[in-house]
Amino acid sequence: MRFATRVTVLICLLGAGLRAQSSSTAKQIVDTMLTHEDDPAEHGNRYMYLSEERSERTGGHLWQERVVETSLGKVRLLLAEDGKPLSAERAAAERERLAQIVAHPEVFQRREQAMKSDEEHAEQMLALLRKAFLFEDPRVEGSDLQIVFRPDPAYKTQSLEERVLHAMWGTVLVDQRTMQLHRIEGKMPADVSLGYGLLGTVHAGSSFSTTHEMEPGGDWKDATVNTAIEGKALLFKEISRSEHLVHSEFREMPADMSVAQAVEMLER
Repeated sequence: MRFATRVTVLICLLGAGLRAQSSSTAKQIVDTMLTHEDDPAEHGNRYMYLSEERSERTGGHLWQERVVETSLGKVRLLLAEDGKPLSAERAAAERERLAQIVAHPEVFQRREQAMKSDEEHAEQMLALLRKAFLFEDPRVEGSDLQIVFRPDPAYKTQSLEERVLHAMWGTVLVDQRTMQLHRIEGKMPADVSLGYGLLGTVHAGSSFSTTHEMEPGGDWKDATVNTAIEGKALLFKEISRSEHLVHSEFREMPADMSVAQAVEMLER
């Protein structure tokens, strides 16, 4: 039996043995936190902020952008790449791109909808917490409640993505005062085969983390996001996803901020 398979079997047996010890108190805290996460009324404010991102979207470069949130999506202005200011030609291209957004907001909206997949993946992980994981008793860590989670071996995953997420062991930090999510992180302790290995394998050590901080206006916003997924797909293609984001300098904007107004704000 392969080592990774033996580890997976041991993890499942351990999870089954600890099933009765899953903390009902921790589950109630997680349920309350998720209720806050799912409430649109608690996430209605719009912000402008500074973003530093290295991901597939940036082609592996470190982009520094000023971002303004609108009802149609996030309007971005690239300020620097890999620590260097933009050339005059590229800065002019950015201004032209913003002008096209103002002229064709419907095209901008369609593109923004297509880019929401990353946020939806994070939301799926949070939704999966409620039904697919077991929890240890909460512990106080500063102003947070720390809850360790592990896969519930009784849960039957519904998709390949759920299979990957369900293999994660990790920690949730919940702010004691507001019961809002402060941080969630997970790591894969063993390889995960997709389609019995026929579709590929996600390697042990793959991980994710997201940190929220409370900003002016009371919203808890993404402050850092880190994702590192590695593996092999069929025919030796790479399965990989690497993303690093840092958001700072949040300023609350009017809730009815239009795309044109966001562009004007960014060009000041």
